[in-house]
Amino acid sequence: MTQVDIADLDCIFLSYDEPLKEEFWIKVRNMVPWAKRVDGVKGSDAAHKAAADASDTDRFVLVDADNLPYEHFFNLSLDFFEKQWENAVFRWRARNDVNGLMYGNGGISCWTKDFVYNMRTHEASTGKDATDVEFCFDPLYWPMHDCFSTTFPNGSAYHAWRAGFREGVKMCLETGRKPSVSEFKDRVHSRNLDHLSIWQNVGRDAEYGDYAILGARMGTYKTMLTDWDHREVQWFDALDTIYDQDVAGADIEEDILYYGEKLETQLDLPILDMDGNSSAFFKQHYRSNWQNRGIMVREIDIIRSQEGW
Repeated sequence: MTQVDIADLDCIFLSYDEPLKEEFWIKVRNMVPWAKRVDGVKGSDAAHKAAADASDTDRFVLVDADNLPYEHFFNLSLDFFEKQWENAVFRWRARNDVNGLMYGNGGISCWTKDFVYNMRTHEASTGKDATDVEFCFDPLYWPMHDCFSTTFPNGSAYHAWRAGFREGVKMCLETGRKPSVSEFKDRVHSRNLDHLSIWQNVGRDAEYGDYAILGARMGTYKTMLTDWDHREVQWFDALDTIYDQDVAGADIEEDILYYGEKLETQLDLPILDMDGNSSAFFKQHYRSNWQNRGIMVREIDIIRSQEGW
């Protein structure tokens, strides 16, 4: 077994257009004085490669600019039990400030330079595999069980909408593939459906939470109920256009109801228009008994133990 202290790894703060990026950069630097920053690189694949370029260590920690880590994370160590572990990317959970979800979206990650340089995803994808839309479909991209940060994807109306829209698309996919309407409930993972439902219903107590809800409903609607090419979600420019044409200046409440009715009647999704108090109550009790199990515990390890493997 090989052990690596996280404090011995470079920490890269990756920012692009996040409204709170300067404030969060100061907070991360106070927490991690050795942190480095990569800012303004367009395209997710290109930005990650720039982060790898900035790192002087072969493995590095990545913090997104709308995410605040918990300081004790940097006092922990990574244990590599076998060679495969040394090659894997780890993504730990983050708690979403808008809707209370706790999963990999927006969380701290730990990459190897080799993985980053060899991947072709998002804007650099070939259009031939599951990683076109998201990193998480690569077999060496490992979702980890523990939660070590809080993500704030609601720095503005647009960013909240974009975060919801992207998850509204991604949570519909089966290993990166768009299912048919008839396949939808059977082929999409049950946990993704749970997350999708929470994105589409919870968050009105948070600033711009209604925009995140609208984005999630629109992303699912456009993916499953129109001929829109879901792979466009990898391009921020494409999302800018959708927002400018369909959201900016629109009646948000009316649109939330409109897309909710379409999803409920045509996809049989659970739609509940929760107010701020209901959302706050849900978030207070959702995962209220959460416990971290250890930094190297994977989500699949917990699932296997629950299923008696």
